[in-house]
Amino acid sequence: MNQQEEVISAVQNGDAERLGTLLKQSPALAGARDASGVSAIMHALYRRQRGALDLLLAARHDLDIFEATSAGRSERVTELLRRDPTLATAWSADGFTALHFAAFFAQEAIAVQLLEHGADAAAQARNAMKVMPLHSAAAAHNVAIVQALLEHGAPPNARQERGWAAIHEAAQNGDKAMVELLLKHGADRLLANDDGTRPIDLAGKNGHTEIAKLLSASQ
Repeated sequence: MNQQEEVISAVQNGDAERLGTLLKQSPALAGARDASGVSAIMHALYRRQRGALDLLLAARHDLDIFEATSAGRSERVTELLRRDPTLATAWSADGFTALHFAAFFAQEAIAVQLLEHGADAAAQARNAMKVMPLHSAAAAHNVAIVQALLEHGAPPNARQERGWAAIHEAAQNGDKAMVELLLKHGADRLLANDDGTRPIDLAGKNGHTEIAKLLSASQ
């Protein structure tokens, strides 16, 4: 295992002590990437490894658009977009746009900034998940980003892996405000996923009676 692989392994395993030792030996290792090109910083963010993330961010200041977006470094995002506006529509090594990450990590101001720079609210992930930013925002329980995406043309009934739409996620999570917003923008209350499950079924199963009534009243 080479040093870059050691860094990735330490991050994935939450071994901040080992990571700190590696970075002390060579601070440049904070820019380590796995074989597919996903950075150590993104691995730390994906796995919610805060200790590892803090060490990596302290050692690196040249974050790319995906890292800066996910970590909430808005000034760095502004700088990168000023240099190259096309980064708003660029794709990460694992098949997401920066807007996907802004939505998933609930970075509202950055999401708006990316949309203002031409980010595609309907961009579908280039991987098996098939998520759009709207799905990511729904998973993050972020109504404000969902609204911004819908206002910028995100299709309310778009399906991700297994046929799930944003309204399924919102109904399952008990997010009444999001369900109401999605319905207002044309979400289909009868939309079934690949298992035949509708939003109202998910709301009922999880004890969200108000949402179940809301979905029923929308008939």
